[in-house]
Amino acid sequence: MSEQKPKTQIFAVRTTSGQENTVADLLTARVALKKLPIVSILAPAIIKGYIFLEGAGPHFVDEAIAGVKHARARTKGVIGVAAIERFFMSKPVIEDLRTGALVEVVGGPFRGLRAKITDIDKGKEELTIELLEEGFATLPITVHADYVKLVHNAGEGIGRKETS
Repeated sequence: MSEQKPKTQIFAVRTTSGQENTVADLLTARVALKKLPIVSILAPAIIKGYIFLEGAGPHFVDEAIAGVKHARARTKGVIGVAAIERFFMSKPVIEDLRTGALVEVVGGPFRGLRAKITDIDKGKEELTIELLEEGFATLPITVHADYVKLVHNAGEGIGRKETS
């Protein structure tokens, strides 16, 4: 016989923007103190003004956030796992880049300049780029993948004609 786990659901809670981690810390302490059936608390950095709680029911989430400073309210409904699973795994920036893609340099001495990717070394996570700005010779420059931001990937519709 296997022991059955209680079924949980994921709920979103609105917070004061910028106070997500504070609310998560306060809720963690409160859940432990009151022994509420809240299994996990997630405060993703890229979503401002919301945290996610996994618990046995909405009334437990309401009890947890009642009176907590900067916790506004629980949103209606349940959040699906598919909606938040992208916050659990981060994929390397280099996975989205292709040779010929247009990128913007976001770090180093060439910050703010646009460039075209001419070569990709996934093992070292490095790119060879050519700057597209006037006044710069078309010398190949090797930079780490974290130093660029994708502007437009090669072959994604610009200049393409659709046939019907």
